[in-house]
Order: sequence, then C-alpha cells, then structure tokens
Amino acid sequence: MHLTSNFSAPFIRRPVATSLITIAIFLSGVVAFNFLPVAPLPQVDFPTISIGAGLPGASPETMASAVATPLERQFGRIAGVTQMTSSSGLGNTGIVLQFDLNRDVNAAARDVEAAINAARSQLPADLPFQPTYRKVNPADSPILLLSLTSENVPPAEIYDAADSVLAQKLAQISGVGQVFVWGSSRPAVRVEVNPTQLNSYGVSLETVRKALQSANSNLAKGSVSNDKKTVNVADTDQIFKAYEYQPLIIAGHAGSALRLQDVARVVDSLEDTRNLGLAGGQRSVILAVFRQPGANMIATVDRILPMLPMLRASISPSLHLNVLIDRTTTIRSCWLFLWSSRSCEMCGPR
Repeated sequence: MHLTSNFSAPFIRRPVATSLITIAIFLSGVVAFNFLPVAPLPQVDFPTISIGAGLPGASPETMASAVATPLERQFGRIAGVTQMTSSSGLGNTGIVLQFDLNRDVNAAARDVEAAINAARSQLPADLPFQPTYRKVNPADSPILLLSLTSENVPPAEIYDAADSVLAQKLAQISGVGQVFVWGSSRPAVRVEVNPTQLNSYGVSLETVRKALQSANSNLAKGSVSNDKKTVNVADTDQIFKAYEYQPLIIAGHAGSALRLQDVARVVDSLEDTRNLGLAGGQRSVILAVFRQPGANMIATVDRILPMLPMLRASISPSLHLNVLIDRTTTIRSCWLFLWSSRSCEMCGPR
C-alpha cells in the first residue's frame, strides 16, 4: 500500500507539524473545558405559562367556579395548548398551561394576556387585582435560597424588607431571572368583627365592609379654579395602620356615631396569616433565586455571594440575611471529583 493513498501519510511524513497540531487541539480542549455549562440536570425549556388570581376570603369552591372556570374557558381557545391544570384554594387559584414544544413561549404569553383581558368581564367585580401570568420552566428550580430572620422585627416588616429591597437588588444581578419571596405576606390591617355586638346595633357586615372600602379609596380630588389660576386638590384618602381605622364611623345609632372600635378588634397584621416560613426552627422569610434560561449556575451564584455584605448593609441591622440552600455545592463537589481520585458524595466512587 502506497503512503500517498493513505489518510495518515501526510502526518507520517511531517511529524513536527503533526505534533504541533496535536498540541494545539489539546490546548483548545483545555480552554474550551472551562467554558462548558455546568448544571445538575439537562436544560429543557418547556413552553409553559403559569397564571395566578386571588380573591381574599373566597372558598375553594367559589374560586373554582367564579374565577378558574371563566379563565379556563378563554384559555381553552388558545392554539397549541397541550395540557391545562388548575388548583383552587382559600382565596387563590393557580392555572398552568403547557404548549407544544414548537410553540413560541413569547407568542403564547401574548395570547394568554389577551385571554385574561377577554375573561375580565366574567370575573368577580371585587377581584382586587388582575390575574397575573409568568413564563416558567417546570424543569427548573431555585439555584439559591436565602433566609431573612429577626428576633424583634415583626414578620410583616421582614417580608416588606425582603420584597421591596432585597428582591429588587437580587433581580439586578447578571444571570438572575426571577426572585420570589416566600414564608410571609405583605402588611395589612385585620378587622375582627364581633357579630353579637354588631347585631345589637342593627348593623350588617355589608355596612362595615362598605365603610372600610370607602375609607380606603384612592380617588381623584379634582381642582379649584377661578379666572386667574387653577389649584389642584391633593389629599391622602388611604389609611394603613390599625389605630387610624379604630375611630372610623360606620353607622349612626340613637343620635351617636357607631365607630369601628365599638364592634370590632382592629390589629396590624398580615394579608395571609397562614403563610409560614421556617429556617433552623426560627420564623423566617425565604428569598428563592431563579437563574435566567441558559445562564451558568455556578457563575450566577458566584456573582450573588459577594453581594451579600452589601445587601445586609441595605436593610436594618436587626435583620439577619443568610444562605439557606446553595444548589451549586454538589455541582462543585462533582467538578472537583473530575480532578481527583476520591469518591463524590453524589456520583459515588470513581
């Protein structure tokens, strides 16, 4: 066999060039190895959209019939929906739509928004907020969980600091997709009406509700004008603390005003008192950090951890911010395993 007809012939005739090419390929592989994405599971992006709606005080049956059903009727008309699941609880409803793999999730999100607007007239009139939606990946999970605890700060204030300060700053870090706050809820004033006292005054619960609604409205005030100038009227209609609600007049009775404090207990509390987060046995607010699609998990966490001192300085010293769960720990262990002969906790012996 002639060397000219063999693929290996040029490399045999030029051993120096062959050695240089081999070294170049090896060095390119070493450099490219450091840029390989690292994740515990393969990246699979399913076109999935999650929709949520809330109606405080509504039973699961009411949420299913009055909120979930009109939305499902509109979502069923969207092209490309392969699966629709919904769950209703006390005061909230969640619907998950999964689309064909070839369906563009951005176009699907526009269809979902149009369906929500079309169903708005069929939803309860007292629904406090428009149903919200977000694009999700069911194969994804938080890359980092942070806990915010305190020995002397109320849970409502802890949640407010996490939601309004920490979550906003974390979302600005490169590679971070979304930040969710779990374990508590926003501050709220709770009114616990005594039905026996209310009945003795001949006042209904609907009267109390209307009085609270009118006292907490935020409406346009208009303006006052004459031939020379116009003055805008500005005032604060909303009240946010329990002591401001207590003297509220809800009805007249026998020539005297019936105030809210006469028939109810008014306290500063939370929107949802059944939402609880624990870290190390202590009540805590949890910040769940999700990465952007395609972002490197280790690089994203490495950008977050050095920011923790700055985040701690932006909140009260009475609040303690700590890392609860770091999903990159096992990934880093397996990464080190590639360079040693020791066994890995996750992968077993080499």
